[in-house]
Amino acid sequence: MLRLTWVQPEDLVGHELRQATLDGRDTSGVARRWRKAGGHAPPPLAGASAPLQNPELRELARCLLDELATTPSSLTALEPTSLPEIRELTPSRPTPLSPHHPARPGATNALHASWLGRAAGCLLGKPVEKIPLTGIREIARATGNWPLHTWFTERGLPPDVAARHPWNRRSRTTSLAENIDGMPEDDDLNYPLLGLLLLRRHGTAFTTADVARLWLDELPAGRTFTAERIAYRNLLDGIEPPETAVRHNPFREWIGAQIRADVYGWTNPGDPARAAELAHRDARLTHTANGVYGAMFIAATLAQAAAPPPTPTTPSTPNLTPTPTIHTALQTGLSVIPPHSRYARAIRFGIETARAEPTGTPAGFASVVDTLHARYAPDHHWVHVLPNAALLAAALTHADGDFTGSICRAVSGGWDTDSNGATAGSIAGLLAGSPEAIDARWTAPLKNRLATSVADFNGIGFDDLARLTLEART
Repeated sequence: MLRLTWVQPEDLVGHELRQATLDGRDTSGVARRWRKAGGHAPPPLAGASAPLQNPELRELARCLLDELATTPSSLTALEPTSLPEIRELTPSRPTPLSPHHPARPGATNALHASWLGRAAGCLLGKPVEKIPLTGIREIARATGNWPLHTWFTERGLPPDVAARHPWNRRSRTTSLAENIDGMPEDDDLNYPLLGLLLLRRHGTAFTTADVARLWLDELPAGRTFTAERIAYRNLLDGIEPPETAVRHNPFREWIGAQIRADVYGWTNPGDPARAAELAHRDARLTHTANGVYGAMFIAATLAQAAAPPPTPTTPSTPNLTPTPTIHTALQTGLSVIPPHSRYARAIRFGIETARAEPTGTPAGFASVVDTLHARYAPDHHWVHVLPNAALLAAALTHADGDFTGSICRAVSGGWDTDSNGATAGSIAGLLAGSPEAIDARWTAPLKNRLATSVADFNGIGFDDLARLTLEART
């Protein structure tokens, strides 16, 4: 019997109960009826449960998902999804710049570094995706890689440790130090490719419906997960955006939209407001509220990190705007999202926890991670955007934007390891400014080659992607 992950109605109810509770909705009545009928909790790691024994449970699941969708949330006013309402709550957001403002000197090199950084950070996290924090630490210590500072390896890994914490099944053959041969396919790279393709076909006037059509044309359904798979299914059922983001979609505040936003920051250097607006348009296909804020935050952060250095109008005019740093970039990202939202609080919590750690060392970051897990692990899935956003902000802050420090801290913190490594690498790579500024241990194994099933990009080099990205902003 085929059990497709992330879409079985009987698996979605448990996830929806948890998300609805986080949203401040009263789920007590639905939860009682679900348990009484024999309904189960959501699968903790994979997206599909064991084969269904009672066919009536599926129909009940659909009814309960509909009922939960109509239950009001006490957080709606603080966490709107529409762009006009978000703007009302963000009066300090940057003002959009005029079109075709100048690119930063060396922009192609910086974009090349950012693409490489995204790939390297993703690849570092791939083999330990779904492994719990304790397992990641045990594997790294057993192989002399703690604090984490290089690729994971099977060499020297004791058999009992390997048995307790098996590698991610799909990544074991492509993502360990001994077998990396170019960048394997991953959704964390597929989505930036789709974003680039979107801008090449439609420019910045694209609509959410254009995103949907592009996915149906170029993205295999089997390469989608969580909220993206639900939205894809909804499109095939004839549901229009943005309803695709809410119809039986308990993953609407998970990490998916956040990993799709890089291209909007890369193509809007120095214009975080415009970058956030484009990311919002894309994210509405699949996500709501905090899920959308993740995309807006990353786009704005990257746009600020890509900003050209300030140029005085006369020799006597001081530089009033500082050159971007990781800290100013993160603060800019915060300026485009509702300040009292759970996402904004997660980012601030990550930053504050990282700053409070006294040593600033890779070893000291473990205590930061422990604090984040104590806050978020008990009631959030490992793919939910909030814990991952807090970890990402903490890693970048604690490493002061250093490339190796940022991706290793992000991956060593667990949860969605490849996605966090990818985004940390993208931001830190952009700030590094050129491929030569990134240690060759991270870039050489990539062999300037990306595997993908998106359009005709398979085998493309990261240097060519940088060139195409620069072209997409003109």
